[in-house]
Amino acid sequence: MITTDICIVGAGPVGLFSVFEAGLLKMRCHLIDALPQVGGQLSEIYPQKPIYDIPGYPTIKAQELVDNLMAQIAPFKPTFTLGERVEKVERQPDGSLIVRTSDDTEVHCQVMVIAGGLGCFEPRKPEIPDLERFEGKGVAYMVKNPEKFRDKNVVIAGGGDSALDWTVYLADVAKNVTLIHRSDSFRGAPDSAEKVFELAQHGRINLLLQSNVVGLNGNGHLKEVVVAAKDKSTTQLSSDFFIPLFGLSPKLGPIADWGLNISKSAIEVNTLDYSTNVERIYAIGDINTYPGKLKLILTGFHEAAMMCQSAFKYVYPNQHLSFKYTTVNGVNAF
Repeated sequence: MITTDICIVGAGPVGLFSVFEAGLLKMRCHLIDALPQVGGQLSEIYPQKPIYDIPGYPTIKAQELVDNLMAQIAPFKPTFTLGERVEKVERQPDGSLIVRTSDDTEVHCQVMVIAGGLGCFEPRKPEIPDLERFEGKGVAYMVKNPEKFRDKNVVIAGGGDSALDWTVYLADVAKNVTLIHRSDSFRGAPDSAEKVFELAQHGRINLLLQSNVVGLNGNGHLKEVVVAAKDKSTTQLSSDFFIPLFGLSPKLGPIADWGLNISKSAIEVNTLDYSTNVERIYAIGDINTYPGKLKLILTGFHEAAMMCQSAFKYVYPNQHLSFKYTTVNGVNAF
């Protein structure tokens, strides 16, 4: 049995940053993730995707952020169980928890933190005839390696941040990029939308608004995408790749059976410390919900810091969390 102070379910960016915040308070962490590597969605779905809202980085690629987080937590020597899914949580007489995985790994901890992102997720697929027939043959739901699309004709569908960001990025990679959106406005960040409009105005991408992809054509591999405009007229676009980016459909899996308060596939938490209704279990990152919730990595980092301050009382019940200040060259420091 593995013994630790905090068991973190989910080794994405928020889970990894939790190790740093816990380490500052002398708490040990063990992380469990169903994926075979750390990084969560950043590493599994879009490792080369540029991220623009990390403080101190005007832009940073997703995998680079994961690598930096791993370097940041290395001094605290976290341990990992990867490629296994948490199945059960059992409370012990002293209030501590035993977490069991699909491969019967057991972790004894004082606190469990659910940082599972969207849980078990899968891409939302548009209702297009023959869509599945072209999966892996021109239809892709994520961009792992942008070089795969170099000098190709690429059609992207969607109106959120992923669709906007990849349109901007692939404009410098692909031969031709077309972004198709059913509305005339975007759900993503205004700055990203502005960049897309500028690219369209300068002829660097094709932008089709109030339109939908309604069909796919090809013989063994995708050759054409059929687009329907608002007036029902259709157009055939030459396309080597079609990337529908309509978000992810969250599936909580076994988490749904742990007695937690759940609303719309997300775990309800107390914003004082991001604790759940079950004592010693916290939820941080995209998997939690509360009024005013913003699904940003930055938000998850804040939640991780607050959570660790609260978890301290379970790990060190006889100690009070306090900081002593000293003055170094006239500047206050810890």
